[in-house]
Amino acid sequence: MNKRIWLSSPHMGGDEIKFVHETFESNWIAPLGANVDNFEKDLGDYTGVKHVAVLTSGTAAIHLALIILGVRQGDEVICSSFTFSASANPIIYQGATPVFVDSESTTWNMDPQLLKTAIEARLKLGKKPKAIVIVHLYGNPAKLSEIEEIAAGFDIPVIEDAAEALGSEYKGAKLGSFGKIGILSFNGNKIITTSGGGALLSDSQEYVEKARFLATQARDDAPHYQHSHIGYNYRMSNVLAGIGRGQMIVLPERIRQRRYNFDYYKNKLSGLPGVSFLEEENGSFSNKWLTCMLVDPKLSGGITREDIRLYLWESQIESRPLWKPMHVQPVFEQYPRYVNGTSEKLFQDGLCLPSGSNLLDEDLERVTSGISELFMK
Repeated sequence: MNKRIWLSSPHMGGDEIKFVHETFESNWIAPLGANVDNFEKDLGDYTGVKHVAVLTSGTAAIHLALIILGVRQGDEVICSSFTFSASANPIIYQGATPVFVDSESTTWNMDPQLLKTAIEARLKLGKKPKAIVIVHLYGNPAKLSEIEEIAAGFDIPVIEDAAEALGSEYKGAKLGSFGKIGILSFNGNKIITTSGGGALLSDSQEYVEKARFLATQARDDAPHYQHSHIGYNYRMSNVLAGIGRGQMIVLPERIRQRRYNFDYYKNKLSGLPGVSFLEEENGSFSNKWLTCMLVDPKLSGGITREDIRLYLWESQIESRPLWKPMHVQPVFEQYPRYVNGTSEKLFQDGLCLPSGSNLLDEDLERVTSGISELFMK
C-alpha cells in the first residue's frame, strides 16, 4: 500500500530539541521563561514589529486583540467571510456581531469595495464597526493598501489575521506587521509549528503588555492572588516556545520548499483543461502555505474538485476543499453579510493540494500523476 501523503504535516528541523532540553534542564516548565522571551524576540526581529506576545493559539490572539480594541457586547466587527471559523469565533466570544465581507477574485481576500459598502451601510444603520478582521488566505497577501486606506478613512482599526501567512510580504514588509494588531498561528499544519500556539504583534507596547496581562489570568501586581479584570489562560509554555525557536531557524527553507511545491504543481497541471492556480500580484510575495487549484467543470469535461479529491483519497493522498465561507456556515448564517458570490464559487471549484515542506519529488509526482490520470479517463 502507498504511504499516506498528508495535506500539511509538521516538519521539524532538528534544532528544536536543543531548546526543549534547555527547558527541562532548567526545570522551567511554565508559561514563562527564556524560550518565551527569545521566541518573541525572534518573531519581532523577523517581522519588524516592535512588540510580540506568544500565546496558546492564533484564536486566543484574535480574542485578546478584540478585547484590547474595546470590542464589547452589542458591537459589530467586520470580518472576511472566506476564512476558517477561528477568524470569526472570537467576535462571538465578546458578544459582538460579525459582519461578513466577501472576496475579490485576484487575491481571494477581502474585497476593498465591498468593505467600503459594508461600512457605509452599517453607518446608515447607526452601527459603526469597532474593528476589521482581514485574512491573508493560504499565505497570499490581501489588497492591504486599499483596505488600510478605507479603514483609516472611517477611523476603524484593522486586526491583521496572518495566521496562514508567516513569511509572506506586501510591498517589502512582512505580513503581521500591518494594522493595529497582527496575528500569527503555529498550529500543527502551519508553515512552522509549536504543536499549538499563536502570537499577537503590535508596535504598541501598551497593547502587547495588556495582552500578556490578560493572557496570564489578569493577575494584579500583588503578593497574593488579586484580580481586577477577567483574565485568560492564553500564555504559551516555555516548552512549546522552545520548539518555536528551533522552527524559526528553518523558516526561510520552509518558505522555499512550499514555493517549490507550488511551482511543481503549476508546471505539471496548469495545462489540464479548466485548471488554474492563484498567482501573486505585483508587490506581493506569498509563502505558498497551501497550493490551491481551481477546476472549472465547464472546461474540464465535467470533472469537479470533488472528483479529484475523492480520486486522490483512494490513493492515500489527502486534499481538501477551500474554506467554506462563513456567511453560509450554519452557525453564522443569521449575521449580516455583504457578498458578491466570489467565495462561494471558490469553495465550489477550489481544492487545496498536499503542500507540506517535507514532501519529496516522488510524492509530488504521485499527486500530479493521479490528477492527470483522472483527466485522461
